[in-house]
Amino acid sequence: MTIFVQSLDLAGDATHRDAAPTVAIKDSIDIAGTPTRAGSRSLDDAPPAAENAEIVDNLLAAGWRITGKTTMHELAFGTTGINRWAGTAPNLKYPDFVPGGSSSGSAAAVAAGLVDAAIGTDTGGSVRIPAACCGVFGLKPTFGRVSRRGVMPARSTLDCVGPFAPDMDRLIACMAGIDPTFGPLPPIDGVAIGLLETDADDAIAAAVRATVEAAGLPVESVALTGMHAAFEAGLSVINVETWAACAALVETGLVGEDVAVRLRNAARTTVEDVARAEAVRTAFTAEVDALLARVAVVALPTMAGPPPLVADAGDTSRLVRMTTLVRPFNLSGHPAIAIPLAPVGGAPASLQLVAAKGADELLCAVAAHIAERLPGPA
Repeated sequence: MTIFVQSLDLAGDATHRDAAPTVAIKDSIDIAGTPTRAGSRSLDDAPPAAENAEIVDNLLAAGWRITGKTTMHELAFGTTGINRWAGTAPNLKYPDFVPGGSSSGSAAAVAAGLVDAAIGTDTGGSVRIPAACCGVFGLKPTFGRVSRRGVMPARSTLDCVGPFAPDMDRLIACMAGIDPTFGPLPPIDGVAIGLLETDADDAIAAAVRATVEAAGLPVESVALTGMHAAFEAGLSVINVETWAACAALVETGLVGEDVAVRLRNAARTTVEDVARAEAVRTAFTAEVDALLARVAVVALPTMAGPPPLVADAGDTSRLVRMTTLVRPFNLSGHPAIAIPLAPVGGAPASLQLVAAKGADELLCAVAAHIAERLPGPA
């Protein structure tokens, strides 16, 4: 299966190698001695990385065993995970649906039971979307909390490194591995959840509401008026930042046509577009901060509708809703987690929780509380 682009066997403590938890690494993250190709033929001749990304060193120091690098949506610039050069990771739980992008291989490796956890990156939903598509847990930490040294692209005001896992225990352990400052989970006594009004499909909204209400915590309906503007602003920012990072690769003529077209369109983003986006970032961040001063956690669907079928993934008009509910929190920088739910109409469904900046431990505590009460295996 097309999940690993390179198999590895790296452990910080060789004595306990066999007992160490296993982790896979997205191929946009440097591992010393291996090339970082980011799923792109334009980087096929990339030299081996000179040193590990900081999170790789952190994982090894924490006792994790790295088993391989995973395939991904080319240049981390897509939501489906479809990659005609490096290969598309199979979505083993939901084989008719795309695995999601851009961290497709990392989510697929976890869903397939090949590793205890995996690492992805999330610039506009690229951990939470594949987690939702593949039926696993995925965390986007607070922006800036986890080191991005040794991660492509080198500069981003949106991107976060985050873990995938099949359950909350392993997700929490992996988060502590990449972030040595991650502390014990706090008690959640008195925590209130704000159930966000969205335009999600009725059946998905109902599944999210039922899950939140079953948690036994206080729940109130809340709104964020800036969600749509934040989504559009997030697109402007990712466009200008990704074009700056990848323009030279497009000029090689070796970038897949689907990504190359999107990058050329991204190049049209203007200085005025970015200025407007930054104004939206400021306003939306303040709105989310104010809401999270009233409720500890905001709950909403990870995706507003089902992911696209693999057969339909070439029709980009069907993909626009994939990131409408996740991308705004890249713009604002708040931590967010995707929790797998039972299928809705045969398609994967997922609950997203969002917490205050720096409250990643509280976010995980509430997510673990909810996950314990999910019906059947998550």
